[in-house]
Amino acid sequence: MATLTTTITENLTLNGAPHGGSNTKTFTGINKASKRIFTITTNEATIATFSGAVTSAGHFNDGTVRYIRITNLHATYFVALTLKNGANDEFAFKLDAGQSVIFCGDNSTGMELFFNATENADSATHTAFGPLTAITADAESGTIDIEMFVATT
Repeated sequence: MATLTTTITENLTLNGAPHGGSNTKTFTGINKASKRIFTITTNEATIATFSGAVTSAGHFNDGTVRYIRITNLHATYFVALTLKNGANDEFAFKLDAGQSVIFCGDNSTGMELFFNATENADSATHTAFGPLTAITADAESGTIDIEMFVATT
């Protein structure tokens, strides 16, 4: 087993005063990592699936996922990412050129109870969270490359 350590650092000085910060998170018990580059077109494509099944290429056991990073490697165009859960909720967002997004799974259950995207979602209603079942991507224009890194226990 290995330990994944991630650090997010912001460096910003406004009017001579520092406003940045640094936060480190350690994920213990990591047994597997997957790092892949995908070429994405303007047609929605599934880049990862999740369930309680055994992990295979592009498919992850939702209960073991602790960390997901997706980076848009294109210099100009955005990629639209859609997260889907077991309650048939979807959450779509734009990841602009050169940007990354990070999702951290629950410390004990991974992505099993990950999000609720209903119109009246309430974060206090923990029982409404559904398991992450898929991530899809489609490009703003042409083809773009994205990188996805996933660490699992």
